[in-house]
Amino acid sequence: MAEEHKHDESVIAPEPAVEVVERESLMDKISEKIHHGGDSSSSSSSSDDEDDKKKKKKKKPSSPSSMQSKVYRLFGREKPVHKVLGGGKPADIFMWKNKKMSGGVLGGATAAWVLFELMEYHLLTLICHVMIVVLAVLFLWSNATMFINKSPPKIPEVHIPEEPILQLASGLRIEINRGFSSLREIASGRELKKFLILN
Repeated sequence: MAEEHKHDESVIAPEPAVEVVERESLMDKISEKIHHGGDSSSSSSSSDDEDDKKKKKKKKPSSPSSMQSKVYRLFGREKPVHKVLGGGKPADIFMWKNKKMSGGVLGGATAAWVLFELMEYHLLTLICHVMIVVLAVLFLWSNATMFINKSPPKIPEVHIPEEPILQLASGLRIEINRGFSSLREIASGRELKKFLILN
């Protein structure tokens, strides 16, 4: 009886070792799915083959060089953040690789926020004030060139062609007339559907 009991223990003893190997292989699979995006294309037969190979092989501790070669990215990303942001200058500005440019963008955004939110300045007012300042600078510059014997600034002549403006006005006139005729039909009670849509 005691011999049978000892024989049963020797048979039971290898099972925990197999269970530990299965747990380790399961943990390897989970970590591999997390780090490699969990490819669903692999079939169950290939995963069974991998399990058999892992059971046969003894686990070797991974060397530091192999650990450094694997780069694990946050949330399983495959691309670095620089490439996700589009690369180039915009990504450099967002990632603060070009500190002067990033500081300039941040300073400009802060100045715009202060002007428009804190001081309640309006865009149209800003444009008008900028145009007045530019006109004053050009006027003073052209008058000062007479005293310092330098050439005055070259201000280009601007002419608006007649044809595009007439085409735009004609198209606008046609659309306005269509709108008036549609409103007239609705008001006369002919277009119930359009009346309900407008209301």
